Order: sequence, then C-alpha cells, then structure tokens
Amino acid sequence: MRCITRGLHSYRYAHSGSSGWQVVIGIETHAQLKSKQKLFSGTFFVATCEQPNAHVTPFDAGFPGTLPRLNQECVDLALRASLALKCAVDPRSSFDRKHYFYSDLPAGYQITQHYKPFARTGSLQLPHLERPPVRIKQIQLEQDTAKSTYDAQRRLTLIDLSRAGSALIEIVTEPDLRSPEEAGSYVRTLQSTLRAIGVSDCNMDMGSFRCDVNVSINRDGDKLGSGTRCEIKNVHSIKFITAAIRHEIGRQRAILEQGGTIEQETRGFDPNTFETYTLRSKENAEDYRYMPDPNLGHLHVSEARLNELSSTQPNLPWEIHERLVKQYGLSEVPANTLMGLEEEHLSRGKGGRGPVAFFRMVCDADQRRNPQIVANWMTQHLLGYLSSRGLTYEDNPIQAAQLGEVIDMVNDGVLTNTSAKHLLRYLLDSPSTAVTELAEAKGLLSRGPVTREELRNLCRRVLDASPQSVADYKKGVKNQKLIKRFLGSVMRESHGRAEVVAVQQMLEKLLR
Repeated sequence: MRCITRGLHSYRYAHSGSSGWQVVIGIETHAQLKSKQKLFSGTFFVATCEQPNAHVTPFDAGFPGTLPRLNQECVDLALRASLALKCAVDPRSSFDRKHYFYSDLPAGYQITQHYKPFARTGSLQLPHLERPPVRIKQIQLEQDTAKSTYDAQRRLTLIDLSRAGSALIEIVTEPDLRSPEEAGSYVRTLQSTLRAIGVSDCNMDMGSFRCDVNVSINRDGDKLGSGTRCEIKNVHSIKFITAAIRHEIGRQRAILEQGGTIEQETRGFDPNTFETYTLRSKENAEDYRYMPDPNLGHLHVSEARLNELSSTQPNLPWEIHERLVKQYGLSEVPANTLMGLEEEHLSRGKGGRGPVAFFRMVCDADQRRNPQIVANWMTQHLLGYLSSRGLTYEDNPIQAAQLGEVIDMVNDGVLTNTSAKHLLRYLLDSPSTAVTELAEAKGLLSRGPVTREELRNLCRRVLDASPQSVADYKKGVKNQKLIKRFLGSVMRESHGRAEVVAVQQMLEKLLR
C-alpha cells in the first residue's frame, strides 16, 4: 500500500480544458444497502414503495424513548464493499451523532461514523485509464434521511419517512481525481463493483446512489490542492456529475483570473441550465456538534467473520470480463456486450440468473459448443427478439438447455440459421414445448436444399400474391426495397432452406 500511495502523491493529470490550472476532485458517495430491513429499527424497507410513510416505526420518526438496534445484514454488506475496495477494516469502530435541524431528519441528528469509521485506506482501479488507482479514504455506515418532495401547486414540502433510517454506506475518496472524465469513470466503476457483489442497486434515478462532489483548482506550480474547495451536493447522474464539475471549474477559474477569491460553500446543480448555484456557506465539522452515540456500543469485527465473507465474495466485474476472454476465448466486443447486459440486469436489482450465468450454462453443458457462436446467438438474436417484445433477460422464458439444443441442431445441419431464428421466436411463445417437437410441428427441420423447380414455384407464389408490388417494380418504384420484401417472403415460405443468392436471382429472372 505504501508504494501505491507514494506513486499517487507524485501523480499529476493535466486536464486539457484547464491549461495553466490544476483540478482537484474528491467524491463522497452514498450507496443504499440492499438490506430487507433498516439500519437500526428493523423496519422492512421497500425502495420502490409508492405509498408514502408506509414503512415507519417510532424510532424512524424520532419518537422519544426508542432505542437503536444494529442490523447485522447491513454490517455484512458494508464489509463486502470494504473487501472489494481493498480497505483495511478496523476491528473496533464506533457510531456518532451528527446534529443538524431539517425537516427530513426527525430526531435532529443522524447516526453515522465520524470519528472511527469501520474501514479506511482502500483503492479502486479505473479501467481503460492509464493512471494509478483512486484512493479510498474511508467507508462508514450511516442512516439515510427522510425523502422530501416539494409540491409547487400547494407550496408545501412533503416528508416521506419510509426512507428514514434505511442503511447507507458513505464512500469517501482522497482528492485524487483530476478531470470530469475521471470522475465519471470512477462513479461508473464504483457502481459496477457494488452491483456485482450485491451490496447496492446503485440506481441514481431512484436515489439509491447519490454523489457529493468536491472541486477546487489551483495554478500550476502552486501546492496541489491549495485552492478553496466547494462541494456540489446530491448530483443524480454521471452526465450531471461531469457537467457540474466542468461548470464549477470554469466558474472558479473566471473568479481567480479576475483577482477574486473562492468562498468555501455548498452548491447545488441545476439540470436545466447545467450550472451550479449557491446553497449555503460550507459547514465545518464543529458546526455539526459530533458526539459519540450513547445508545450504541462499539462495533467489533472479527478476523474470522472477515475471512468467511472473503471466501464467499462474488467475482468483481473485471474478474468476470477476464474469465470471459481467457477461459471462454471471447473477443472484446461480445465480452463487453455480455458485461453490459449483466450490468443492466444487476441495476434492476431483481436477482436471479444473469446473462453471464446463462452464457456459461449454455457453454459448460457441452464442451463442443463454440462460446463465440453462443455469445452471438444470445446478444444478436435472442436479445433482439426479447427487446421486440419489451422483455429483458430476467423475463427470458427460454432455458439455457433449450438455446444450446437449437445451436446444436444448426451445427448438425438439422436446422438452417434462418429456421433456427424462427424456432427461437416460437420458443418464446411456447417455452414449455420440447425443442425438437416444436421444430417438427412448425416444419422447420431441414429436408435438404430447395430444388430449382421448388424455388421457381415458391417465387411465383410470392409474386402472384402481390400483383400491385410487381407492377410497381416494373415501373421502377423502389425496386431494391421491393426485392428485399419478396426475398423475405420466399425465405419464410421455404423455412430457411433456400439460398439467399439463388432466391434473388430467380426473383429477378421472373420479374424480367
């Protein structure tokens, strides 16, 4: 760790849009844990619950006389995040109260870990960027606040306590990022990491993943990080994070070049104008009057518990990608496509079999299957048919064994590629039917190539069924489009047995 840290201190990134200036960025991320219950109250928490205040106990609402009880599942999820981010876990941490008075905080304080967080000094490598890993300063457990919604019609702020007390981890970086692009890459990588290990859904749209961005700039040659830091609160998408940083760099630079000084403050981001604006002067730690929580003892984490969690830790995204490339021999394009589908699957938080697991099941069931061909059938054909029906991979009714059987039938010459595509569509409608039985019932099994006489009859039938289109073709109206339409009809009629080139030649001959 010392070697990595020493290299990071000497690292400099010259951002092309800030010539003559050094940009220093740190990010504080709040990730909502995928726990069925809240951090201290034991209340069941449903992030997508539409009915406000449906999941509230007296403790969540800040009623006097109620006491916190730590949820062990939340601790385990936080520890998994710490292991994935290579943090040193403190065997003895504590909880503190962060005091401030706002309508979304019923008790007037938030339980967090200010003085002794449970994990420190981690790192996260950003893929595709030639730079050292981003250092993680600390990870801490804390309560989420209630959700406030402003009703412009009634001029009221409505408070939903269902979210109050749900479990968060706050992940704080060192000020190691040097550009908006690096900040965006860091957030994407952190999202995919937490999703892969099942810690959080990381849905920024749903509010389960929120970022506060700290930005400062200083002139080249000055001490790095000597500029005044401004914090941009609760930015809800990667696009907005990069836009907010760009605007803040430009704002601070304009002030300094005119001889002004930067005021330390908390700022918001307007997604309509893509500009930051002042919220309030920046509070310091003493403003929050941190104090140890008298109702909670120390949190002890044993070496045995860490080892147990480490042994059952799911694979990280870059490990899965490396396995797809090295073990299964996939090229970068299908491997990246599968990883993208896996990311979408995890972001929806539905659990169950993901695209990568489905791919491995198809390949591992029969070593003769070419993984590249399996990936192509999944990403090019099956995915397209699902999308046309408004379905995702979670809704896919086709089993891995069924897709494998379809691929085998093509390899054995029992099905043509075109017939196999038809069969996949039929399987989506009748997934409980045996593959061979369905292929026979639909007349898709190959009976050898189409003879020239059969081909002539098929083409004549298709042309006779569309006299107006034939007339248009002879007038020269959209000839290429009409030929493609006739070609598709003949291929469907032949169940894929006919050769495309032969069909096109026969159609052109008959039309002449």
